Amino acid sequence: MDYCFSVLMSVYIKEKTENFIQCMESILNQTLLPNEIVLVKDGPISDQLDSAIDKYKMRCKFPIKIVSLKKNYGLGIALAQGVLHCSYGLIARMDTDDICVPWRFERQIQEFKIDKHLDIVGSHIKEFDGTIQNIISERKVPLDNESIYIYQRKRSAFNHMTVMYKKETILKAGNYIHAPFMEDDLMWIHLLQKNAKCKNIDDYFVYVRTGYAMIERRGGWKYFIKYKKARQKIYETGFINKSDYYSTILAQFVVAMVPKQLRIIIFSKILRKI
Repeated sequence: MDYCFSVLMSVYIKEKTENFIQCMESILNQTLLPNEIVLVKDGPISDQLDSAIDKYKMRCKFPIKIVSLKKNYGLGIALAQGVLHCSYGLIARMDTDDICVPWRFERQIQEFKIDKHLDIVGSHIKEFDGTIQNIISERKVPLDNESIYIYQRKRSAFNHMTVMYKKETILKAGNYIHAPFMEDDLMWIHLLQKNAKCKNIDDYFVYVRTGYAMIERRGGWKYFIKYKKARQKIYETGFINKSDYYSTILAQFVVAMVPKQLRIIIFSKILRKI
């Protein structure tokens, strides 16, 4: 197969320009550069961020393809549009505020060369607050196809910002759909239901900008209700049973309702373990 690949990202108005710059620099520092970047503008963005995008369009030796949406539709719809605009058979996902290690893309392409039946490959992540020197947690994911299938019944078996996948497989699985909190989980489930071959590499490919403030926001009754509705969509796929559904709902209720400081401990010390 052709091992050219696109990098797919979505950006919206709340993104900080300095975070986008760090993300782009980590792409330019790759040992294997992409053949294009597809950047979806999910609604209007700031002039400063627009200016930074234009500078990288001039600087990069590969094209940056801009897909502009008239309003903020949300990540699922933005990524669905982005997938359709990717020119190549392999797509690497990345968020515009995260930082890749230099060998990420080269290592993932190697996996597709080794196993031509592979559909998606990701990795672990390191989560940081402020700078990558301030690691607050790590999220490890299962490595082999069978373990990924079992793990996905309760929690996401991939770190979304680390994955590289075949465009054809994503489209056969129905592409991304609008599902706040669960765009990625629904995608993985649809892939598994189509018998996709999956893998995670036992390495840390991406530094993810998390921060204690984000963990604190994942609490309260309103957040729990949104999570419950999203989890209901997972249940409706038939991939999980009632036991899976209610056990995860109960666990999330506890996490959402505990005091903020305890929630930080649960996220960083317990939920980041396989």
